Formats: sequence, C-alpha cells, structure tokens
Amino acid sequence: MAAPKKGRRSPGAQGRPGRALVGILVAMVALVGGMFLSGNTTPRLGIDLAGGTSFTLEAKNEPGKPNAITSANMDTAVNIMERRVNGLGVSEAEVQTQGSKHIIVNIPKGTDADQAREQVGTTAKLGFRPVLSIGDPKPTKDPGGVPKPNETPDKGDDGKKPPQGDKGDKDGDKGDGDSDKSDATKPTSTPTTQGRAVPSALRKAPTPTPTPTGDAPQKPTKEQADQAKQAEELQKQFAALDCTNPKARSAASSKAASRPTDQPIVACDRKGQAKFILGPVELEGDRVEDASAVFSAQGGSGWIVQLDFDGKGGKQFGQITGELAKQQSPQNQFGIVLDGEVASNAEVTFAIKGGKAEISGGFKQGEAEDLANILSYGSLPLTFDIVDETTVSSALGEEQLRAGLIAGAIGLALVILYMVIYYRGLALVAIASLAVSATLTYSLMVLLGEAIQFALNLPAVCGAIVAIGITADSFIVYFERVRDEIREGRTLRPAVQRGWPRARRTILVSDFVSFLAAAVLFIVTVGKVQGFAFTLGLTTLLDVVVVFFFTKPLMTILATRKFFATGHPWSGLDPKRLGAKPPLRSRRRPAAPADTKEA
Repeated sequence: MAAPKKGRRSPGAQGRPGRALVGILVAMVALVGGMFLSGNTTPRLGIDLAGGTSFTLEAKNEPGKPNAITSANMDTAVNIMERRVNGLGVSEAEVQTQGSKHIIVNIPKGTDADQAREQVGTTAKLGFRPVLSIGDPKPTKDPGGVPKPNETPDKGDDGKKPPQGDKGDKDGDKGDGDSDKSDATKPTSTPTTQGRAVPSALRKAPTPTPTPTGDAPQKPTKEQADQAKQAEELQKQFAALDCTNPKARSAASSKAASRPTDQPIVACDRKGQAKFILGPVELEGDRVEDASAVFSAQGGSGWIVQLDFDGKGGKQFGQITGELAKQQSPQNQFGIVLDGEVASNAEVTFAIKGGKAEISGGFKQGEAEDLANILSYGSLPLTFDIVDETTVSSALGEEQLRAGLIAGAIGLALVILYMVIYYRGLALVAIASLAVSATLTYSLMVLLGEAIQFALNLPAVCGAIVAIGITADSFIVYFERVRDEIREGRTLRPAVQRGWPRARRTILVSDFVSFLAAAVLFIVTVGKVQGFAFTLGLTTLLDVVVVFFFTKPLMTILATRKFFATGHPWSGLDPKRLGAKPPLRSRRRPAAPADTKEA
C-alpha cells in the first residue's frame, strides 16, 4: 500500500477550522444585529421580575352540566380571556391552564387590576344578532348606517329584493321553508356600506297617541327622542371606528361585550376586514347543542359548518330566519358574535326550521373548524371563581432579578477562577467559548421575547445559571481527553485530533440527557417551571453548537501556535506537569542481539 504523500491530510485530520469559526461569528453578528434592528435590546421579563398582578381562576360546572370541565372548554376559555385582557391594551399578559381546572392570568404592571379582574372573571357569551349595516373597516365620514326612527329603509328603485346568487336562488325555489341550509357571506377586504338599517331593530313600535286637530305637526315622544339619540350615537361610533387598528378593534369588542344583550352594538369582525351595526341578541349561543366542520362535495360547497339547536333554540332560529329572509341585504344576515367580535355573518334566503342548519361560504378547513369550535364552546358552560390574587411590586421584582444576576455572576466567576488555576492557558479557550454561548443565549432570549412572547422569569434565570455548569463541563471533557493523549506521549496537534472523537461522544450523551430532562419537564409542568425547562433546553442545544463550531476549531488553530504546541508551563499542556511518557517515536522495542560466531 502506497504511503500518503507528504503534506496531504489523512482522514481525521484538522479539516478547515477557520470556516467553522467564521460561520459561528457570522451567526452571532446576525442575531445581535437582529436584536438591535427589532428595537429591543433587553429580554421580556415575567411578572415575578417586572411586577404586576397574578390571578388564579378555578372552573366550576354549571347546574345540569356536570361534565363541562374538559380540555377543549379550558383551552377555549384561555383564548377568550387572552382576547379580553388584550382588549385592555395589555400586550404582555400571560394566560395559561394549570392542571385540569385552573387558569393562571399574569398581567404586568401598569394595568388596572380591578378592570382586569372583571374581564377575566366574566363568563364568555355567544349570541346571534341581526345585521343592520356593514361598512368598510376604516373610519368613514358618512356611515350610511342607522336612520332616525321616523325613516324607512331604502329598498331601492323598485322596492324588490336583490338577487341572492346562484345558491340562494336554487334554495329559494324550494319555497316550502323546510330546508336546513343558510348561505354565509364573508366580508371582503374592502367592503362598502350596504343599505340602511332596520329601524324596528332599534326601537319598539311607538304607542299611538291622539293627533290634535289642525295642521300643527305632532312633537315626538320622549321614547322616540331617546331612540333617535341612540341611533345618532351608533352612527357616530360606526363612522369613527377603525377596525384595521388592533387596539381600536379590541376596545370596540370590550365595549360591545359589556353592553346589555337587548341593546344594539357596533362591532368588528375578527380579522378587522369589516365593521357592523348589529341589533339586539335574538338567540343565545347556549341554544346550540352541537356544531361541526364537515366537507361537502354537493354543489361544490367545500367546507361547511353544521349546527344542531335544542328544541327551543330550533323554534327561535326558525322564526328569526323567517323574518330575516324578508329583508334586503345586508339586513337578511345574522352575525355570530362572541365577546363583542363578529365571528361570522351568514345570509339567510328562507326560513330554516327543524333545529338544523348549515353555514357555507368558501371556508378553508381551519376557518370552518374554528367557527365550529366557537359555536360549540363559545358560551362556555363554565363559570370561574378567582381563588387567588397576588400582586408583585416592581421593586420586589427588581430585587429578585438583581439577586438572580448576582448569583449568576458569582457562579460564572467561580467557574473562570477554577479554569485559570487548573487549566492555565486553556482557560482562555473556555472563557471565549462561554462568552460566545452567553452572547447567543442573550440575543435569542431577546428575539424570542418578540417572536413568541417568551418571558424571562426567575426560574428561567436559574436555568441559565445551571447551564453555565453544563457548558463548562463540555470544555473540561474535551480538555481532559487532549491531556490524556499528551500523557500517552503524543504531541499537541495529533492529541487534539485523537482526543476529539471520544470527547464528542461523551459531550453528546451528556447534553442529550440534559435536553431530554428539560423537554420532559417542559411538557409535564405548567407556569413558571416551564421557563426553567425552556432555558435549560435552549442553552443545552447552544452548548453543542458552541463546542462543535467554536471550541474544537479554536483548539485546532491554537495547536499550531508555539506557546501551546511546545507545552509552555503556562499553557496548561506542559508534558512534564502532566507526567507524560516519552514520545512514542522514541519508545521502540530494542532489536534482538545478533548471534556472534568465533572465527
């Protein structure tokens, strides 16, 4: 077998360590640059560090519904409460389940605790409201919406209903009113105001009063004046509302949800694509017994939502749809409203009897499932009691953060001191690796706070402190493998290469065990403990990245430098201090003595 040519690297040689170093440095610059470009250079702090209020709510079954506390209901309640709290202008609130029947709501400082308590402690309500007007989501000068009580709706030139579309005509031709289907119209990205609102939805029929003799006009009654004032107020709200602004949309939803069910409201749809004037609730959401999303190939309907009402709800729905079918668009629609937001608005072309209905409208699968979930669980058969309320001052949070940072600084200083005393020059490699790991960890925490709302709480700080020891342990494993090779009589360059495979296996196994423990802890726990598990898992992954793409390449480069290659006493790789054996090339077996013959 031919010997390798001089200067050619054999398998297992050093590779190109410079590329790995450049790669990880580029990644560091990208993460740090992204952090500065995001406009935020500090991690998002949890309530235990930043201060605020924490509520613990316990779910209670309603009478007659003993098995209502389910994971589906609890998850829906979390989503509803999160929307409510965000409606207060709070963007950093944390709402999550704890166990099977508790919900934890953490609200940062600067939020009205009384208002937050009222929002999270109220049961969600779902209702079917008639649509009076639909408009563009942006503010408008002329809403065209609610007429005064003495006005009549504009029915067009001929006073006839406009065409309802192919599906509407097809269903309408049945004429018997026994169909169980209704068409759903989804607001477009730029809807326009349609028609006039139904005056009777805003007021009761006026009581007849005697008309005085003569031609003098009759003055409006107090009731009519109040109704006119209410209509005018709705017009102003409708015109000023900007549904494209998330804060304005949340504020409008909160205001609409707080109004009595027998009053009209102004509301936005969930995506901010349209705004509505809606009449009083005609059918409560708890009359829906079941709702499911199914795919229908008949007539190219695609994904639809099927509804089942209870006995009373079915009768009410038949009466409501019968009245709506007589109206002009958009007053022939009903809005499905959850917590002051319009989840869907469906057009009715005929009375729907029998307690069953379908809502179609070109839904995607996710949209149909979401609407079915709202209809099934929107009016939760649950009530919540606030069983615990804790307020953490910002001063206490700052004190806890300061204590955590001091503990981390002491731990880091002890690790560096140990490295310097025991490994001397190799401590520079360890310190540089720790600095790279700290930079990556910090920048990722800042970016994750913006991307997934990750909040750094006190347990998460503890996880970062524990990670210092895990990272240092990886360096020690590699350094000791290299020193073992030097004790066997090898020089530094081959020692660095031969020690790496064994050190790599040990590091991977150790980090895998740590990551597995962090993953299990994250899955089976809730609340603040998850912060510890998340930070521990993140830093464990970063440890593998740093060791493979920074520590190992840096050791390979330093092995070519005279200070380390010659085993300087302060390098940490002095063969004499390590008790190294004689070099391998001088430890050859002595040749057998040659036989001598006498002449």
